[in-house]
Amino acid sequence: MSTPAVEVQNLRKAYGSGRTEVIAVRDASLTLARGEVVGLLGPSGSGKSTLLTAMALINPPTCGRVIIDGTPVLEGPKALVDLRAFRRRHLGFVFQKANLIPFLTALENVQIALEVNDASPRDARRRAMELLDYLDVGPRAHNLPVALSGGEQQRVAVARALANEPGLILADEPTAALDSQRGRQVMELFAKVAHERNAGVLVVTHDHRTLDVFDRILEMEDGRLVERARRLA
Repeated sequence: MSTPAVEVQNLRKAYGSGRTEVIAVRDASLTLARGEVVGLLGPSGSGKSTLLTAMALINPPTCGRVIIDGTPVLEGPKALVDLRAFRRRHLGFVFQKANLIPFLTALENVQIALEVNDASPRDARRRAMELLDYLDVGPRAHNLPVALSGGEQQRVAVARALANEPGLILADEPTAALDSQRGRQVMELFAKVAHERNAGVLVVTHDHRTLDVFDRILEMEDGRLVERARRLA
């Protein structure tokens, strides 16, 4: 068996202490394989984003372990690696909004993600163009974000997340600002990325209309993580 994209073991995240303590995530454990796209559901405040940002090495847990591509990276709040450098090379993150740099073209937004990891400008530009073509937004490469539709902006954001060929891609409500057709296109894109590029992809979503694109469905309620049937009625 191949090394999982990510393993989370008994992760807990608490805010405050004593009477004011709030437990956002309670002993969550999961394994996400490479080549797998998984949906994470749950009501607002259930702990989804807290879990996701812990896995993204942005908001370390109170206790528990995070192992990415076989490398232990967090033991509770203690970092076991240089988190910033590790995140750049091994993780892709897609936010609710595309968060593209407004004064850079689509191509430049992807290219810069490669250059910060020491790719030459020539190689970065070539690779960025390949990714935009792969995600069917190549013809818009030289447009600024303001000239792109919401769906096109998210495709560019996914290209940027893929820039350094990460084994793990995390997405937090990436279709929240899109209509149903464009939202489905973006969700299908995540499945394509997982299956064709052998990445583990975890997507936080409220959109029950697109659940059929996922290989598995997880749900959080009151900070607890459970697995649900793949297809819901």
